[in-house]
Amino acid sequence: MKWLPDNWKPKAIAVDIDGTITDSNKKIHLGAIKALRELEDAGIPIILATGNVRGLTYGLWRFIGASGPMVCENGGVVWHPNWGKPIVRASGERAKEAANYLSTVVNIDADGIHTNDWRESEWCLFPDEDLISITRCIEESEYSDLSVVKTGFAIHLMEPHLDKGSGLKIALEKMGLSAEEILAVGDAPNDIPMFAIVGHSVAVGGCFKDLADVADVVSPYPHGDTFRPLVNAILRDIGY
Repeated sequence: MKWLPDNWKPKAIAVDIDGTITDSNKKIHLGAIKALRELEDAGIPIILATGNVRGLTYGLWRFIGASGPMVCENGGVVWHPNWGKPIVRASGERAKEAANYLSTVVNIDADGIHTNDWRESEWCLFPDEDLISITRCIEESEYSDLSVVKTGFAIHLMEPHLDKGSGLKIALEKMGLSAEEILAVGDAPNDIPMFAIVGHSVAVGGCFKDLADVADVVSPYPHGDTFRPLVNAILRDIGY
């Protein structure tokens, strides 16, 4: 299988977490982590680009041994420990207000998923809530300026200027890299803006169809199983 374009190698790899470096049981895929560490050892930084919160992302980042920045909350928070304070690109208060409003017109749990306790730029509802009703009610309300984005992890209520692509651009500017030099790997529709700007993209097996439609490569291997052959191809191409 051809994983990479001819005569192209990534300067860094932007990797989603949930559904991407996890297994079919939504647990961390240890083989994927080992493969990512090999990229770091070869001098290719890992950028975690996720819908998850900064604290959780940092824990995984640290134990992976990643050196690239973190793009959290779908681009709402961009951070590297060496920078000091994070770049928080929106307040999550309006999204939280929208969730409370929704609970008055739709049968949802406004408190949402547990990581909302640490969210800085958005608010997340449980992924099995009624997406159609939520989207319709937001569009017809005073919160119609907000975006509703469903992933396998949650339903995100967020400012429309936030996405992984715009967040990744900020991270890359700090790194002195261009998007064309980056490989992105993901599984869900919130990865589409990231795939749209990078030099090459890989959707893991079992991904959402919307992402498969725009990916440069769709892996034949499910979720975290993608990383061993992908990383082997990268290391082989750079002669490591």
